[in-house]
Amino acid sequence: MSPHFLLLFVVGYFILLLIVAWYTSRNSNNDSFFIGNRNSNWKLVAFGMIGTSLSGVTFVSVPGSVGNVASAGGLPNGMGYFQVVIGYLLGYIAVAYVLLPLYYKLNLTSIYSYLQQRFGNWAYKTGASFFILSRTVGATARLYLVINILHIFILSKMNIPFWVSVLVVLLMILLYTFEGGVKTIVYTDTLQTSLMVIGLIICVWYVLHHLDLSVGDAVQSMQSKGLSRIFNTDPNAKGFFLKQIIGGAFITISMTGLDQEMMQKNISVRTLKDSQKNMIVFSVILLFVNLLFLLLGGLLYLFAFKNGASFSSVDDVFGLFFGAINVTGDNLFPSMALGLIEPVPAVISVVFMIALISALFPSADGALTALTSSFCIDILGIKHRDDLSEKQKKKLRLSVHLIMTIVFFLFILGFHEINSRSIIDKILDLAGYTYGPLLGLFAFGILTKRTLPNTWIIAVIAVLSPIVCYFLQINAPKFLNGYVIGIEILVINGLLTFLGILFISGKTKVNAINK
Repeated sequence: MSPHFLLLFVVGYFILLLIVAWYTSRNSNNDSFFIGNRNSNWKLVAFGMIGTSLSGVTFVSVPGSVGNVASAGGLPNGMGYFQVVIGYLLGYIAVAYVLLPLYYKLNLTSIYSYLQQRFGNWAYKTGASFFILSRTVGATARLYLVINILHIFILSKMNIPFWVSVLVVLLMILLYTFEGGVKTIVYTDTLQTSLMVIGLIICVWYVLHHLDLSVGDAVQSMQSKGLSRIFNTDPNAKGFFLKQIIGGAFITISMTGLDQEMMQKNISVRTLKDSQKNMIVFSVILLFVNLLFLLLGGLLYLFAFKNGASFSSVDDVFGLFFGAINVTGDNLFPSMALGLIEPVPAVISVVFMIALISALFPSADGALTALTSSFCIDILGIKHRDDLSEKQKKKLRLSVHLIMTIVFFLFILGFHEINSRSIIDKILDLAGYTYGPLLGLFAFGILTKRTLPNTWIIAVIAVLSPIVCYFLQINAPKFLNGYVIGIEILVINGLLTFLGILFISGKTKVNAINK
């Protein structure tokens, strides 16, 4: 299909987002930007959060991961990612009934204000700084994946450099989030999630129809090729099911419950009860949507086999080859949808592209808005700046929003230099290092009645914990008889932070916010 034709749909989609943004951002102010005036509809938030949680990484990388090898010389991962998804569900329950009541009780705009009220400024600034680092790395990794696909299949064919592709996409996101913030994002995320899920269902239907298979027949075919396995029972393996489920639960607690981007939307809902309903409904729907992505992944490999592909083991990763063309991992879905494997109807290419950018924007716009909010509130203290007028605060907030866009631009260019075959694993690995100190700080505040000295040592402990974890992860196979540390690195990281601050803590009277 002509890249110019696909580009027209991308531009049309962006114009639609601008119309929604203009409509929802009328008469907006700083409270609209930060927390949507605490007037968001929980049903819209729940549905829109699906798109934010899944992102372009899930849309492209999860289906491709089905054929990635689980261990050197082993079997494909199959649907092993679903082990992590089961853990996600457990984590969302903990967020709904442990963290959300705390945030509503304290009437927080930034969730890291809890650390300030509980421990003082050093813990507060440390937590906010780790969020800014974590979300910047995670969001730009997700953005890189989708922008790279847009560049390869559309913009590069017009001789447009990669950095220009990045700049154009970021300017699109900047334009429709500049004024409305959360108030706008609640509506744009709902629109984009709808288009993404519809696109996913259409692609699954097309591949089933093309292969002339029912869902049951497709599952049987996947079983015969080792693509449908969910549970890994090897205790030493990185993908061992207990590691994945427990790790998935803590990933959710950290990347949702301790993440300003995700909580910013939840605490914009009118009441705690509605916010909890939002979280539970969203988590159940997410379970089934992820299963559908994994089903699509298995179908894509069956589609590829039918068209002459074969597995070859290269660098311990199953490569899927058509002659000299490698379309495994993150490249598999776009290669099918855009006709690299074999010609497909034009409507499938258009549906894929619209669904892909619908997966791109919800994770990117929310991250950009949340980072702006956190930096303004937690680092600059904009809410308590009596020396600034409302107009000056808005000008400062817009300046930070622009600076964050520039930071995104630089990080994406960095990811382009270090390119990865399947980025979903990289994001989970990075999350273990950057969210671990947040997990330790919040766990200490919620689970104990001890206080911390308001000292820079808190920041030092938070920095040292990931460094120690890195050396543990690298050397574990040698010292632990082949045991490989995987997703549980987040729990280890949080525990090290917890123990470190326990060492410098002191006994005190119960803090009022923990009663």
